[in-house]
Amino acid sequence: MLKPQEAQDRADALISQAKKAGAGAADAIYVCDASTQVSMRLGNLEDVERSEGEEIGLRVFSGKRSATVSSSNMDPEILSDLVGRAMDMAREAPEDQFAGLAPEELILRSAPHPIDGDDGVDPDPAELREMALKAEDAARAVEGVTNSEGGGASAGRSIVALATSHGFSGAYSTSGYSCHASVIAGEGDGMERDYAYDSTRHFEDLDTPDVIGKEAGERAVSRLNPVDFESGAMPVVFDPRIGNSLLGHFVGAISGSSIARKTSFLLEALDTQVFDSTINIIDCPHRKRGLRSKAFDGEGLPTAKTKLIDNGRLTQWIIESASARQLGLQPTGHASRGVGGAPGVSVTNLHMSAGSVSKVELLKDIKHGVYITELIGQGVNPVTGDYSRGAGGFLITDGEIGAPVSEITIAGNLKDMFASLIPADDLEYRYAVNAPTLRTDSMTVAGG
Repeated sequence: MLKPQEAQDRADALISQAKKAGAGAADAIYVCDASTQVSMRLGNLEDVERSEGEEIGLRVFSGKRSATVSSSNMDPEILSDLVGRAMDMAREAPEDQFAGLAPEELILRSAPHPIDGDDGVDPDPAELREMALKAEDAARAVEGVTNSEGGGASAGRSIVALATSHGFSGAYSTSGYSCHASVIAGEGDGMERDYAYDSTRHFEDLDTPDVIGKEAGERAVSRLNPVDFESGAMPVVFDPRIGNSLLGHFVGAISGSSIARKTSFLLEALDTQVFDSTINIIDCPHRKRGLRSKAFDGEGLPTAKTKLIDNGRLTQWIIESASARQLGLQPTGHASRGVGGAPGVSVTNLHMSAGSVSKVELLKDIKHGVYITELIGQGVNPVTGDYSRGAGGFLITDGEIGAPVSEITIAGNLKDMFASLIPADDLEYRYAVNAPTLRTDSMTVAGG
Protein backbone atom coordinates (compact mmCIF):
# COMPACT_ATOMS: atom_id res chain seq x y z
CA MET A 1 0.00 0.00 0.00
CA LEU A 2 1.33 3.43 -0.94
CA LYS A 3 2.14 6.09 1.60
CA PRO A 4 0.07 9.31 1.40
CA GLN A 5 2.92 11.26 -0.20
CA GLU A 6 3.35 8.57 -2.87
CA ALA A 7 -0.39 8.66 -3.58
CA GLN A 8 -0.22 12.44 -3.83
CA ASP A 9 2.68 12.19 -6.30
CA ARG A 10 0.65 9.78 -8.44
CA ALA A 11 -2.29 12.20 -8.64
CA ASP A 12 0.05 15.12 -9.38
CA ALA A 13 1.69 13.18 -12.22
CA LEU A 14 -1.64 12.48 -13.88
CA ILE A 15 -2.56 16.18 -13.73
CA SER A 16 0.77 17.05 -15.33
CA GLN A 17 0.06 14.65 -18.20
CA ALA A 18 -3.42 16.08 -18.69
CA LYS A 19 -2.08 19.63 -18.94
CA LYS A 20 0.52 18.53 -21.50
CA ALA A 21 -2.27 16.86 -23.50
CA GLY A 22 -4.11 20.17 -23.76
CA ALA A 23 -6.61 20.09 -20.91
CA GLY A 24 -7.78 23.54 -19.97
CA ALA A 25 -8.28 22.28 -16.42
CA ALA A 26 -8.21 18.91 -14.69
CA ASP A 27 -8.44 17.15 -11.37
CA ALA A 28 -7.39 13.66 -10.31
CA ILE A 29 -8.35 11.55 -7.34
CA TYR A 30 -6.51 8.44 -6.19
CA VAL A 31 -8.10 5.98 -3.75
CA CYS A 32 -6.48 2.89 -2.24
CA ASP A 33 -8.21 0.51 0.18
CA ALA A 34 -7.08 -2.62 2.01
CA SER A 35 -9.20 -4.56 4.48
CA THR A 36 -9.48 -7.87 6.29
CA GLN A 37 -12.84 -9.26 7.44
CA VAL A 38 -13.49 -12.37 9.52
CA SER A 39 -16.94 -13.89 10.07
CA MET A 40 -17.97 -16.54 12.60
CA ARG A 41 -21.28 -18.39 12.90
CA LEU A 42 -22.34 -20.80 15.63
CA GLY A 43 -18.77 -20.88 16.88
CA ASN A 44 -17.29 -21.89 13.54
CA LEU A 45 -15.22 -19.89 11.10
CA GLU A 46 -17.47 -18.92 8.21
CA ASP A 47 -15.37 -16.58 6.11
CA VAL A 48 -12.04 -14.77 5.95
CA GLU A 49 -11.81 -12.09 3.31
CA ARG A 50 -8.86 -9.94 2.35
CA SER A 51 -9.34 -7.21 -0.23
CA GLU A 52 -6.94 -4.68 -1.68
CA GLY A 53 -7.51 -2.29 -4.50
CA GLU A 54 -6.50 1.04 -5.95
CA GLU A 55 -8.17 3.30 -8.49
CA ILE A 56 -7.41 6.65 -9.99
CA GLY A 57 -9.92 8.95 -11.63
CA LEU A 58 -9.23 11.85 -13.97
CA ARG A 59 -11.61 14.65 -14.92
CA VAL A 60 -10.53 16.94 -17.77
CA PHE A 61 -12.05 20.11 -19.17
CA SER A 62 -11.95 21.46 -22.69
CA GLY A 63 -13.70 24.78 -22.41
CA LYS A 64 -17.10 24.05 -20.89
CA ARG A 65 -16.93 20.43 -22.00
CA SER A 66 -15.67 17.74 -19.64
CA ALA A 67 -15.16 14.00 -19.33
CA THR A 68 -14.23 11.64 -16.53
CA VAL A 69 -12.27 8.39 -16.84
CA SER A 70 -10.84 5.98 -14.29
CA SER A 71 -8.49 3.02 -14.07
CA SER A 72 -7.44 0.39 -11.57
CA ASN A 73 -4.30 -0.31 -13.57
CA MET A 74 -1.43 1.98 -12.58
CA ASP A 75 0.86 1.04 -15.46
CA PRO A 76 2.31 4.31 -16.87
CA GLU A 77 1.39 3.39 -20.44
CA ILE A 78 -2.19 2.62 -19.41
CA LEU A 79 -2.46 5.95 -17.61
CA SER A 80 -1.01 7.79 -20.60
CA ASP A 81 -3.67 6.23 -22.82
CA LEU A 82 -6.26 7.18 -20.17
CA VAL A 83 -5.36 10.84 -20.51
CA GLY A 84 -5.68 10.73 -24.30
CA ARG A 85 -9.03 8.97 -24.10
CA ALA A 86 -10.32 11.53 -21.59
CA MET A 87 -9.36 14.42 -23.87
CA ASP A 88 -11.05 12.79 -26.86
CA MET A 89 -14.23 12.26 -24.83
CA ALA A 90 -14.22 15.82 -23.50
CA ARG A 91 -14.01 17.34 -26.96
CA GLU A 92 -17.16 15.44 -27.98
CA ALA A 93 -19.12 16.06 -24.76
CA PRO A 94 -21.97 18.59 -24.57
CA GLU A 95 -21.19 21.96 -23.04
CA ASP A 96 -22.12 22.61 -19.42
CA GLN A 97 -22.01 26.27 -18.43
CA PHE A 98 -21.71 25.38 -14.74
CA ALA A 99 -18.90 22.82 -15.05
CA GLY A 100 -15.41 23.54 -13.79
CA LEU A 101 -13.00 23.29 -10.90
CA ALA A 102 -13.58 25.07 -7.62
CA PRO A 103 -12.66 28.78 -7.59
CA GLU A 104 -8.88 29.03 -7.44
CA GLU A 105 -8.94 31.68 -4.73
CA LEU A 106 -10.81 29.31 -2.37
CA ILE A 107 -8.63 26.19 -2.53
CA LEU A 108 -6.70 25.06 0.53
CA ARG A 109 -3.22 26.61 0.54
CA SER A 110 -2.09 25.98 4.12
CA ALA A 111 -1.14 22.71 5.79
CA PRO A 112 -4.16 20.41 6.23
CA HIS A 113 -5.80 20.33 9.65
CA PRO A 114 -4.72 17.17 11.55
CA ILE A 115 -7.57 14.68 12.04
CA ASP A 116 -5.78 11.79 13.80
CA GLY A 117 -7.56 9.33 11.51
CA ASP A 118 -4.92 6.58 11.25
CA ASP A 119 -3.49 4.79 14.29
CA GLY A 120 -1.14 2.54 12.31
CA VAL A 121 -2.48 -0.62 13.96
CA ASP A 122 -2.82 -3.75 11.83
CA PRO A 123 -4.52 -6.59 13.76
CA ASP A 124 -3.92 -10.00 12.20
CA PRO A 125 -6.75 -12.34 11.11
CA ALA A 126 -6.33 -14.48 14.24
CA GLU A 127 -7.08 -11.49 16.47
CA LEU A 128 -10.08 -10.52 14.35
CA ARG A 129 -11.32 -14.12 14.52
CA GLU A 130 -11.13 -14.06 18.31
CA MET A 131 -13.05 -10.77 18.42
CA ALA A 132 -15.80 -12.13 16.14
CA LEU A 133 -16.07 -15.32 18.20
CA LYS A 134 -16.31 -13.42 21.49
CA ALA A 135 -19.00 -11.12 20.13
CA GLU A 136 -21.11 -14.02 18.90
CA ASP A 137 -20.57 -16.05 22.08
CA ALA A 138 -21.66 -13.11 24.24
CA ALA A 139 -24.79 -12.67 22.15
CA ARG A 140 -25.67 -16.37 22.20
CA ALA A 141 -25.17 -16.47 25.98
CA VAL A 142 -28.15 -14.14 26.51
CA GLU A 143 -31.12 -16.19 27.72
CA GLY A 144 -33.76 -16.45 24.99
CA VAL A 145 -31.34 -16.33 22.05
CA THR A 146 -31.92 -19.44 19.93
CA ASN A 147 -29.86 -18.97 16.80
CA SER A 148 -27.20 -16.77 15.27
CA GLU A 149 -26.59 -14.97 12.02
CA GLY A 150 -22.98 -14.60 13.09
CA GLY A 151 -20.36 -12.31 14.51
CA GLY A 152 -17.71 -10.45 12.62
CA ALA A 153 -14.73 -8.17 12.92
CA SER A 154 -12.80 -6.15 10.36
CA ALA A 155 -9.78 -3.90 10.02
CA GLY A 156 -8.82 -1.71 7.10
CA ARG A 157 -6.93 1.28 5.85
CA SER A 158 -7.64 3.82 3.10
CA ILE A 159 -5.55 6.46 1.37
CA VAL A 160 -7.06 9.32 -0.60
CA ALA A 161 -5.12 11.83 -2.71
CA LEU A 162 -6.49 14.73 -4.71
CA ALA A 163 -4.75 17.07 -7.14
CA THR A 164 -6.04 19.87 -9.33
CA SER A 165 -4.50 21.77 -12.22
CA HIS A 166 -4.93 25.11 -10.44
CA GLY A 167 -2.67 24.32 -7.53
CA PHE A 168 -4.20 22.00 -4.96
CA SER A 169 -2.46 18.79 -3.93
CA GLY A 170 -3.17 16.81 -0.77
CA ALA A 171 -3.51 13.31 0.66
CA TYR A 172 -4.52 11.61 3.89
CA SER A 173 -4.87 8.09 5.29
CA THR A 174 -7.49 6.63 7.61
CA SER A 175 -7.75 3.38 9.50
CA GLY A 176 -11.03 1.69 10.37
CA TYR A 177 -12.12 -1.12 12.67
CA SER A 178 -15.48 -2.72 13.36
CA CYS A 179 -17.08 -5.55 15.31
CA HIS A 180 -20.66 -6.81 15.16
CA ALA A 181 -23.03 -9.59 16.13
CA SER A 182 -26.50 -10.52 14.87
CA VAL A 183 -28.67 -13.14 16.57
CA ILE A 184 -32.19 -14.57 16.63
CA ALA A 185 -34.41 -15.03 19.68
CA GLY A 186 -37.51 -17.17 20.03
CA GLU A 187 -38.88 -20.11 18.05
CA GLY A 188 -41.04 -20.72 14.97
CA ASP A 189 -43.31 -17.84 13.96
CA GLY A 190 -42.27 -15.93 17.06
CA MET A 191 -38.63 -15.44 16.12
CA GLU A 192 -37.11 -11.97 16.27
CA ARG A 193 -33.72 -10.74 15.05
CA ASP A 194 -31.53 -7.87 16.15
CA TYR A 195 -27.91 -6.78 16.04
CA ALA A 196 -25.24 -4.53 17.53
CA TYR A 197 -22.02 -3.12 16.13
CA ASP A 198 -19.31 -0.58 16.70
CA SER A 199 -17.02 1.17 14.23
CA THR A 200 -14.02 3.39 15.01
CA ARG A 201 -10.95 4.96 13.45
CA HIS A 202 -8.62 3.87 16.27
CA PHE A 203 -8.48 0.26 17.38
CA GLU A 204 -8.27 1.19 21.05
CA ASP A 205 -11.60 3.05 20.85
CA LEU A 206 -13.59 0.00 19.73
CA ASP A 207 -16.11 -1.40 22.22
CA THR A 208 -15.15 -4.83 23.54
CA PRO A 209 -16.70 -7.80 21.72
CA ASP A 210 -18.44 -8.89 24.95
CA VAL A 211 -20.28 -5.56 25.19
CA ILE A 212 -21.27 -5.64 21.52
CA GLY A 213 -22.48 -9.24 21.68
CA LYS A 214 -24.46 -8.77 24.88
CA GLU A 215 -26.23 -5.75 23.40
CA ALA A 216 -27.18 -7.74 20.27
CA GLY A 217 -28.60 -10.61 22.34
CA GLU A 218 -30.55 -8.37 24.69
CA ARG A 219 -32.01 -6.37 21.80
CA ALA A 220 -33.21 -9.54 20.07
CA VAL A 221 -34.80 -10.99 23.22
CA SER A 222 -36.51 -7.70 24.07
CA ARG A 223 -38.44 -7.88 20.80
CA LEU A 224 -40.14 -11.21 21.55
CA ASN A 225 -43.93 -11.46 21.73
CA PRO A 226 -44.95 -8.21 20.03
CA VAL A 227 -48.45 -6.96 20.84
CA ASP A 228 -51.26 -5.27 18.91
CA PHE A 229 -52.22 -1.73 19.82
CA GLU A 230 -54.65 1.03 18.94
CA SER A 231 -53.61 3.01 15.86
CA GLY A 232 -53.87 6.78 15.51
CA ALA A 233 -52.02 10.05 16.04
CA MET A 234 -49.59 9.70 18.92
CA PRO A 235 -46.11 10.71 20.11
CA VAL A 236 -43.25 8.89 18.39
CA VAL A 237 -39.83 8.63 20.02
CA PHE A 238 -36.79 7.65 17.95
CA ASP A 239 -33.94 5.66 19.48
CA PRO A 240 -30.56 7.31 18.73
CA ARG A 241 -29.55 4.32 16.63
CA ILE A 242 -32.16 5.21 13.99
CA GLY A 243 -33.03 8.81 14.87
CA ASN A 244 -29.93 9.92 12.98
CA SER A 245 -31.72 8.92 9.75
CA LEU A 246 -33.86 12.06 10.16
CA LEU A 247 -30.67 14.10 9.85
CA GLY A 248 -29.92 12.21 6.65
CA HIS A 249 -33.20 13.45 5.16
CA PHE A 250 -32.35 16.96 6.30
CA VAL A 251 -28.94 16.83 4.60
CA GLY A 252 -30.48 15.61 1.35
CA ALA A 253 -32.94 18.48 1.42
CA ILE A 254 -30.25 21.18 1.77
CA SER A 255 -27.84 19.79 -0.82
CA GLY A 256 -26.98 22.15 -3.64
CA SER A 257 -28.15 19.83 -6.40
CA SER A 258 -31.58 19.43 -4.78
CA ILE A 259 -31.95 23.19 -4.45
CA ALA A 260 -30.71 23.86 -7.99
CA ARG A 261 -33.15 21.28 -9.40
CA LYS A 262 -35.94 22.58 -7.12
CA THR A 263 -36.56 19.07 -5.78
CA SER A 264 -36.33 19.80 -2.05
CA PHE A 265 -39.10 20.17 0.51
CA LEU A 266 -36.90 22.84 2.15
CA LEU A 267 -36.53 24.87 -1.06
CA GLU A 268 -37.91 28.08 0.50
CA ALA A 269 -36.56 27.47 4.00
CA LEU A 270 -33.19 29.26 3.92
CA ASP A 271 -32.81 31.64 6.89
CA THR A 272 -36.13 30.48 8.35
CA GLN A 273 -37.05 28.51 11.45
CA VAL A 274 -37.01 24.80 10.50
CA PHE A 275 -36.51 23.24 13.96
CA ASP A 276 -37.34 24.37 17.47
CA SER A 277 -35.20 27.28 18.66
CA THR A 278 -33.35 25.01 21.10
CA ILE A 279 -31.93 22.81 18.33
CA ASN A 280 -28.52 23.12 16.67
CA ILE A 281 -27.17 20.83 13.95
CA ILE A 282 -23.41 20.98 13.45
CA ASP A 283 -20.97 19.47 10.95
CA CYS A 284 -17.50 18.86 12.45
CA PRO A 285 -14.97 17.77 9.77
CA HIS A 286 -11.94 18.15 12.08
CA ARG A 287 -13.14 16.01 14.98
CA LYS A 288 -10.17 13.94 16.13
CA ARG A 289 -10.72 10.29 15.20
CA GLY A 290 -14.10 11.13 13.64
CA LEU A 291 -15.47 8.52 11.25
CA ARG A 292 -15.71 11.05 8.39
CA SER A 293 -13.12 13.64 9.40
CA LYS A 294 -11.19 15.24 6.54
CA ALA A 295 -9.08 18.34 6.13
CA PHE A 296 -10.17 19.15 2.56
CA ASP A 297 -13.21 18.36 0.47
CA GLY A 298 -13.55 16.61 -2.88
CA GLU A 299 -12.59 19.76 -4.78
CA GLY A 300 -9.59 20.78 -2.67
CA LEU A 301 -11.43 23.38 -0.59
CA PRO A 302 -10.72 23.63 3.15
CA THR A 303 -13.29 22.09 5.47
CA ALA A 304 -14.54 23.88 8.57
CA LYS A 305 -16.96 23.41 11.43
CA THR A 306 -20.39 24.53 10.24
CA LYS A 307 -23.57 25.20 12.18
CA LEU A 308 -26.18 24.23 9.58
CA ILE A 309 -29.02 24.81 12.03
CA ASP A 310 -28.46 27.66 14.47
CA ASN A 311 -31.10 27.81 17.21
CA GLY A 312 -33.56 26.18 14.85
CA ARG A 313 -32.77 28.42 11.86
CA LEU A 314 -31.40 27.05 8.57
CA THR A 315 -28.19 28.98 7.88
CA GLN A 316 -27.00 27.68 4.50
CA TRP A 317 -27.12 25.06 1.77
CA ILE A 318 -24.25 22.60 1.33
CA ILE A 319 -22.90 23.20 -2.15
CA GLU A 320 -20.20 21.98 -4.51
CA SER A 321 -18.89 24.28 -7.25
CA ALA A 322 -21.23 23.34 -10.10
CA SER A 323 -24.37 23.91 -8.03
CA ALA A 324 -22.83 27.04 -6.55
CA ARG A 325 -22.44 28.55 -10.02
CA GLN A 326 -26.00 27.61 -10.89
CA LEU A 327 -27.29 29.24 -7.71
CA GLY A 328 -25.00 32.27 -7.82
CA LEU A 329 -23.36 31.27 -4.52
CA GLN A 330 -19.98 30.12 -3.25
CA PRO A 331 -19.14 26.42 -2.65
CA THR A 332 -19.17 25.52 1.04
CA GLY A 333 -16.39 22.92 1.36
CA HIS A 334 -18.76 19.94 1.34
CA ALA A 335 -17.86 18.44 -2.05
CA SER A 336 -17.56 14.66 -2.09
CA ARG A 337 -16.49 12.42 -4.95
CA GLY A 338 -15.23 9.06 -6.04
CA VAL A 339 -13.05 8.21 -9.01
CA GLY A 340 -15.98 8.37 -11.42
CA GLY A 341 -18.17 11.34 -12.23
CA ALA A 342 -18.40 14.90 -11.00
CA PRO A 343 -18.42 15.83 -7.30
CA GLY A 344 -21.58 15.68 -5.24
CA VAL A 345 -21.93 16.84 -1.65
CA SER A 346 -21.86 15.21 1.76
CA VAL A 347 -21.43 16.12 5.40
CA THR A 348 -18.70 14.73 7.65
CA ASN A 349 -19.27 14.19 11.39
CA LEU A 350 -22.78 15.59 11.75
CA HIS A 351 -24.69 15.82 15.01
CA MET A 352 -27.75 17.37 16.56
CA SER A 353 -26.83 18.93 19.88
CA ALA A 354 -28.21 17.42 23.06
CA GLY A 355 -31.37 18.77 24.61
CA SER A 356 -31.97 19.79 28.19
CA VAL A 357 -34.24 16.96 29.36
CA SER A 358 -33.40 13.36 30.18
CA LYS A 359 -34.83 10.46 28.25
CA VAL A 360 -37.04 9.64 31.26
CA GLU A 361 -38.42 13.19 31.26
CA LEU A 362 -38.94 13.07 27.50
CA LEU A 363 -41.21 10.04 27.92
CA LYS A 364 -42.95 10.72 31.20
CA ASP A 365 -46.04 12.59 29.91
CA ILE A 366 -46.73 10.15 27.03
CA LYS A 367 -49.91 8.23 27.79
CA HIS A 368 -49.89 6.21 24.57
CA GLY A 369 -47.05 6.28 22.06
CA VAL A 370 -44.30 4.25 20.42
CA TYR A 371 -40.54 4.05 20.89
CA ILE A 372 -38.96 3.22 17.51
CA THR A 373 -35.80 1.10 17.29
CA GLU A 374 -36.04 -0.11 13.69
CA LEU A 375 -37.02 1.46 10.38
CA ILE A 376 -37.91 -0.49 7.23
CA GLY A 377 -38.22 0.70 3.63
CA GLN A 378 -37.57 4.06 2.01
CA GLY A 379 -40.98 5.73 1.85
CA VAL A 380 -39.81 9.35 1.89
CA ASN A 381 -40.65 11.92 -0.79
CA PRO A 382 -37.76 14.42 -0.98
CA VAL A 383 -39.87 16.95 -2.88
CA THR A 384 -42.88 17.14 -0.54
CA GLY A 385 -41.33 15.81 2.67
CA ASP A 386 -44.04 13.16 3.02
CA TYR A 387 -42.74 10.38 5.25
CA SER A 388 -44.12 6.85 5.62
CA ARG A 389 -41.99 3.93 6.76
CA GLY A 390 -42.33 0.51 8.26
CA ALA A 391 -41.03 0.33 11.80
CA GLY A 392 -40.62 -1.73 14.93
CA GLY A 393 -40.02 -0.92 18.56
CA PHE A 394 -41.97 -0.72 21.80
CA LEU A 395 -45.16 0.74 23.18
CA ILE A 396 -44.92 3.69 25.53
CA THR A 397 -47.65 3.57 28.16
CA ASP A 398 -47.97 6.13 30.95
CA GLY A 399 -44.41 7.29 30.39
CA GLU A 400 -42.82 3.83 30.46
CA ILE A 401 -41.37 1.75 27.63
CA GLY A 402 -43.32 -1.50 27.57
CA ALA A 403 -44.23 -4.34 25.24
CA PRO A 404 -42.63 -4.71 21.80
CA VAL A 405 -44.49 -3.87 18.58
CA SER A 406 -43.57 -4.92 15.05
CA GLU A 407 -44.69 -4.44 11.45
CA ILE A 408 -46.15 -1.02 12.17
CA THR A 409 -46.18 2.06 9.94
CA ILE A 410 -45.29 5.57 11.03
CA ALA A 411 -46.29 8.49 8.82
CA GLY A 412 -46.05 12.27 8.78
CA ASN A 413 -44.35 15.12 6.97
CA LEU A 414 -40.73 15.97 7.59
CA LYS A 415 -41.46 19.70 7.84
CA ASP A 416 -43.88 19.08 10.70
CA MET A 417 -41.64 16.45 12.25
CA PHE A 418 -38.60 18.74 12.23
CA ALA A 419 -40.58 21.63 13.73
CA SER A 420 -41.85 19.47 16.59
CA LEU A 421 -38.69 17.51 17.45
CA ILE A 422 -37.59 17.54 21.09
CA PRO A 423 -34.11 16.11 21.81
CA ALA A 424 -33.10 14.40 25.04
CA ASP A 425 -29.76 15.02 26.73
CA ASP A 426 -28.25 11.62 25.83
CA LEU A 427 -26.17 12.49 22.74
CA GLU A 428 -23.26 10.10 22.11
CA TYR A 429 -20.73 10.20 19.26
CA ARG A 430 -20.99 6.61 18.05
CA TYR A 431 -21.68 7.03 14.34
CA ALA A 432 -20.78 9.43 11.56
CA VAL A 433 -24.19 11.08 12.05
CA ASN A 434 -25.38 11.31 15.64
CA ALA A 435 -28.56 12.41 17.35
CA PRO A 436 -29.91 12.05 20.87
CA THR A 437 -33.22 10.37 21.59
CA LEU A 438 -35.82 12.37 19.64
CA ARG A 439 -39.54 12.90 20.21
CA THR A 440 -42.13 14.21 17.78
CA ASP A 441 -45.87 14.58 18.38
CA SER A 442 -46.78 15.10 14.72
CA MET A 443 -47.09 11.54 13.38
CA THR A 444 -49.70 8.89 12.79
CA VAL A 445 -48.98 5.26 13.70
CA ALA A 446 -50.76 2.22 12.24
CA GLY A 447 -50.45 -1.18 13.91
CA GLY A 448 -49.42 -4.33 12.10
